[in-house]
Amino acid sequence: MVARRFIVNHNDSDFPVDYDTDDGYEVFKFQLFSLTNVPPDEQKIIGWDGDRAVSDDSDLITISEKLRLVSISEEEEEKSENSVGACSSGIVQSDEELARMLQAEEDALMFQQFVASDNGNEMKNRIMPYVAQVLMYEDPKRQEEARKTVPVLELEEKALVSLAKEGNFKPSRTEQDHAFLLQLLFWFKQSFRWVNAPSCDSCGNQTISHGMGTPLQSEYHFGCSRVELYRCQSCSTITRFPRYNDPVKLVETRKGRCGEWANCFTLYCRAFGYESRLGGKGILMRLVESEIQGRLYLCLLSNASIPDSGFYRSRLDRMLLTVFWKWMHLDPCEGIFDNPLLYEKGWDKKLNYIIAIAKDGVYDVTKRYTRKWHEVLSRRNITTEGALSAVLANITNDCRKGFTSQVLSTLEERDRNETEEIERDYHSKDYASTSLPGRQSGDKEWRISRSEFGSDDNRSLSSSSCPVRMCIDEHVTRIYNAFYPILHSFILNSLSKSRAVEILKMFRSIVVELRDSPFRTRKASIKRDSSSAKIFVDQMLPSFSELFEALSLKCELGMDGRVEICLAGDPVKTSLALPVVFDGLGDVIHNCNICDNFSKDSLSLPLVKLNRICSGLVLASGEELPFGIATSAFDGLQNSKWEEPNGAKGCWIIYKVLDNKMQELVAYELMSANDAPERDPMHWVVEGSKDGGRGWHVLDEQSSQRFETRFQRKTFKVNSAGFISTAFRFRFLKVLNDEETSRLQLGSIDLYARGS
Repeated sequence: MVARRFIVNHNDSDFPVDYDTDDGYEVFKFQLFSLTNVPPDEQKIIGWDGDRAVSDDSDLITISEKLRLVSISEEEEEKSENSVGACSSGIVQSDEELARMLQAEEDALMFQQFVASDNGNEMKNRIMPYVAQVLMYEDPKRQEEARKTVPVLELEEKALVSLAKEGNFKPSRTEQDHAFLLQLLFWFKQSFRWVNAPSCDSCGNQTISHGMGTPLQSEYHFGCSRVELYRCQSCSTITRFPRYNDPVKLVETRKGRCGEWANCFTLYCRAFGYESRLGGKGILMRLVESEIQGRLYLCLLSNASIPDSGFYRSRLDRMLLTVFWKWMHLDPCEGIFDNPLLYEKGWDKKLNYIIAIAKDGVYDVTKRYTRKWHEVLSRRNITTEGALSAVLANITNDCRKGFTSQVLSTLEERDRNETEEIERDYHSKDYASTSLPGRQSGDKEWRISRSEFGSDDNRSLSSSSCPVRMCIDEHVTRIYNAFYPILHSFILNSLSKSRAVEILKMFRSIVVELRDSPFRTRKASIKRDSSSAKIFVDQMLPSFSELFEALSLKCELGMDGRVEICLAGDPVKTSLALPVVFDGLGDVIHNCNICDNFSKDSLSLPLVKLNRICSGLVLASGEELPFGIATSAFDGLQNSKWEEPNGAKGCWIIYKVLDNKMQELVAYELMSANDAPERDPMHWVVEGSKDGGRGWHVLDEQSSQRFETRFQRKTFKVNSAGFISTAFRFRFLKVLNDEETSRLQLGSIDLYARGS
């Protein structure tokens, strides 16, 4: 350990930073954030006596004690804008490296002249079948069949809740559209089935390949040109696997490989008004590109396919006003979005052509998916670049015949913007802190045969350079506080523990009824048809008022003696809170059952969870994307978790209290996650900082801890009385079995302060 004091200048002010070099560079940036309000991912730290930037690789023991902090966004605003080139991305490449890349591109183009044909017919013949394919997505009947299979209200609710978890309770229509598209992607990933070899039609057992068959007339009708045959290993029955090309048939069968997945998902995107285009690696369909904002042109042409009322009509009306475009990469097989480097960086795929095909034209978007263009060029030997451009331009012109001059002008502007965007992104950073997974869909041998395995099949989408995230969890604290008057009322009314548990279970069933009802019209009723229900209505109802308020619900007594429960505010807030109440009631019921003395003396942790700290900022050493992010440890839900992909032998998470409020930590709770007990933390240290992270004081240490079950909560009292902190840090030193895993995971972290 080396303790150092740095003087960091920012906006003409000097900030002293006391720092332990063993804590790592990310902690240093977090300390600067607490002092300057410049988020870590926006920080550029430079030596005072020169322009040498401090980075993860810098030796913080030897660098100068005087440093300068620059906000990247402010620095970029001061620079003149360049639409193309490394300068616009903030990444400065050396002259030598740039020269080598340009020379490699020139050599590849020269080589292409000798091995590739000037005749673009082969490429044209590969593309044209898919030009006809995408026209099927515009068929109103196919779109309607696709929409019928989608739980629209459920996905809309999930989309709004996902935005609310980011603190966005009043999203714009564009933000809602974007969030809905991602939920559609996740739903499709769960509902569509990957086929390596189909199960036996007769007995359901495993099959092995048995050659090819001839399509039946009924299969031809849905675009099937080939049929794979499989023989059952148990009963020898032959099972057919038709490879359908008509997406409406795939909506019915809901199974296939990458071609069927991309084909069918594109229909779903078009069915909900998203302008989309099929993307092919080497003209084999794999991925989908969808515009997350500008869907002006295709919606204008296809508005007959959108119903005249309700959700779809309002979606169309919004899109007619949109004039800005941004294409987003979507891979339905992997459930991954907006990560176009997935194939090159994650799968180690050697790319050559990625052609995006839409109703209004065809586009060479290969450069969006690579940071090694000079290498890709060396593999593009079907035709020359000039011949390829001519083929794509001719097909696009044919697709746009009959379009009005206004539509053509709009499309041409979009094309120019996309070209500039691709060039700009190509010269941007490589996202070195983001780990992209090898291919997960398909069995191992099949993935290896396609050279799509990647270097490590256990990798997942993760980040070792996390942004500071805000916890949107005030509702969790309000819910935990609301359990106190309920339990207190049980004891005041001399209810037995068994009767109290019975009432809590009854109310939990009501929560389930509310949770499973349409989110915009939630309602439930309580009948006085049991002794527990009568006690609840006649004696206990007032004690639940705080919980109803936390749920944005209200209850009224009906004429027949029933209690009617319905919405009292924003339905999204109710959607956010209901699962927390459901899990919280389960925890309260469990703690009541194991309570030896159900009395006033029992109204403390773990039964009662008062003064939970909330709404702070969180930074972690790493996180899983998109579902294992750091704030998942503070959302009050059992089915979420923080996952640190490289945390088995050491990692950390820092919680910064809202508005730098001073808090005395008296206890904390950790909950094990849903699976993989080998990832549970076993040794850790909890520290507090009274100066926002410049110095740390040990509050608690634990070793050899074991979680016996999944979703188990452990409560720890803090004995460092009187130490006031504005930030807390958990340093997890080891997981249960670091030989079996590289990961650490936690279901939840709850911090409790001394009451005022």
